[in-house]
Amino acid sequence: MRARPLLVLGLLIVSGVALWFFQPWSDDRKRFFVNESIAASEQDLYVQGEPGFKTEVAIEGLDAPWDIAFISDTNVLVTEKAGRLLRIDLATGKQQAVTGVPEVDVHGQGGLHAVLLHPDFKQNGYVYLSYARESPDGGYTTHFSRGRLQGTELSDVRLLLQAKAETGRGQHFGGAMAFDNDGFLFVSIGDRGERDDAQNLERHNGKILRLTDDGRVPESNPFQLKHNALPEIWSYGHRNPQGMDFDRATGKLWAVEHGPRGGDEVNLVEPGVNYGWPVITYGKEYVGGSIGEGTAKQGMAQPVHYYVPSIATAGMAYYQSDLFPQWKNSVFVTALRGHLNRVQLDADSKFVAEERLLADRNLRMRAVRVSPSGEVWVVADDGVVLRLRKAT
Repeated sequence: MRARPLLVLGLLIVSGVALWFFQPWSDDRKRFFVNESIAASEQDLYVQGEPGFKTEVAIEGLDAPWDIAFISDTNVLVTEKAGRLLRIDLATGKQQAVTGVPEVDVHGQGGLHAVLLHPDFKQNGYVYLSYARESPDGGYTTHFSRGRLQGTELSDVRLLLQAKAETGRGQHFGGAMAFDNDGFLFVSIGDRGERDDAQNLERHNGKILRLTDDGRVPESNPFQLKHNALPEIWSYGHRNPQGMDFDRATGKLWAVEHGPRGGDEVNLVEPGVNYGWPVITYGKEYVGGSIGEGTAKQGMAQPVHYYVPSIATAGMAYYQSDLFPQWKNSVFVTALRGHLNRVQLDADSKFVAEERLLADRNLRMRAVRVSPSGEVWVVADDGVVLRLRKAT
């Protein structure tokens, strides 16, 4: 006789969840799923930032900016998700749209993402862009292109890679890019919402790839000779790696990836290594429940640092400048949940401490870059770019 009330209660719960899930998407629900913010009941404990720097708004009036690249200390390129690439004179504030940018499709979290300059940019003018685009065969995937910048015109634009990760889903495009000390180009692809493909070496979903600067596959890639594996793959088992940077002193590659409800990760990325998603994770399903087989498994790498609850990681930069000696050998991580996260490492690249900066700004922080002079610049979804400069 007790089974009937329990059955009714279960049906009511399921119906309520279904009603909430299928109702028209409010701004809060779009923010929750499309932008991957987590439940508001999970509170962050912010730590007061160190003295010695001051923060100012360097650029404003942008439309959903995503990334920034420094042509010089006074000229920058900024991407906007909707597809614009801007050249901005920091001295005058003048913003000019760059022509010749590849066509971009805004689809869920996808749009125009990262911008990166070639290590020899001053000689060759090459600019690299990552963006979402619909495939001719259907579905959307991450693309990587290169063009030559002359003033405010991008010419000789060439598609370097169309990721084999097409799907109609709107999440997890990845799109991070970084050059190593040898001139190889590393790019990231999110799992595109097809989580099991992060373990499938015949797909680019959930992978970090290594290419030459013109898009070819280096012969020394770890899966180059493995049957059926895509030869561009450098590492796999990632969820949505949106930030990458190199420790130039050691040549180590660092990446951050956005986890589910908890389980954002800071990873030291090595060739051929499996980082576990979705078999292992410190995160949970957004609607509750466990994912995979636990938090560790033989043959799968552990993160150097992870966040529970999630801070909604996005971009990252490895800090090596002498301008702020207290920050040297730190990983800066932008948090869409409203702060700049600093992860201090020891000489062996092990986690030491975490610090949360700029929490009082209440911004969705998307990207972080270090200027040629060593200042830290932060791009926020809210349309501004912040500059952390030396206090005088």
